[in-house]
Amino acid sequence: MSGILTNLRNTVIAGVVLTIVMIIVVTVWYSNPGIYLDLGSQQWWSFLFRWFHVLSAVMWIGLLWYLNFVQIPNMPKIPDEQKPAISKVIAPAVLFWFRWAAMGTIATGIILALLNEYFFGALLIGLVSDVPKDTAIGIGMWLGTIMWFNVWFVIWPNQKKALGMVEVDADAKAKAARTAMLFSRTNTLLSIPMLYAMVSAQNIF
Repeated sequence: MSGILTNLRNTVIAGVVLTIVMIIVVTVWYSNPGIYLDLGSQQWWSFLFRWFHVLSAVMWIGLLWYLNFVQIPNMPKIPDEQKPAISKVIAPAVLFWFRWAAMGTIATGIILALLNEYFFGALLIGLVSDVPKDTAIGIGMWLGTIMWFNVWFVIWPNQKKALGMVEVDADAKAKAARTAMLFSRTNTLLSIPMLYAMVSAQNIF
């Protein structure tokens, strides 16, 4: 067991295997092959991409909140000689998973919306649809898109300067760090109504 839990890759693989076992056990228990949808159907693909969408979003928002609730507020408390451990090791790893989780979330969200045929209605925030669910999802989609844009085109370029991955002078480095922080806080702000819109859409018919 320790061989699984001491290696992250093995832990993730074990999580996937456990999920498959759970699906098989529940399907056999209820003697209903369709309990987790018919494999290969449009409904099954929609289910699969919703799962991927949620997994990516948990990673993305989890890291966003880690940065804003843990790392950023506590950086001033860390002695200067220890800060390189954060800026050279922890932060680059966090930002790698952070930006690719954002990409995974938006990509799977678009695929899911296309599979369920609400992409255009949601994109126009209900203007071409009289379905309230499309409006709720549309608001969430637009907020999520703004957040994704901030990650890739504002936060990440400025973090590269702030962390010394891109050589700039001290003033530009300080300005980049502040810009990255402010847009990260903007994303934290937007994540609250975004999550509400996405979750509430599941309760609108």
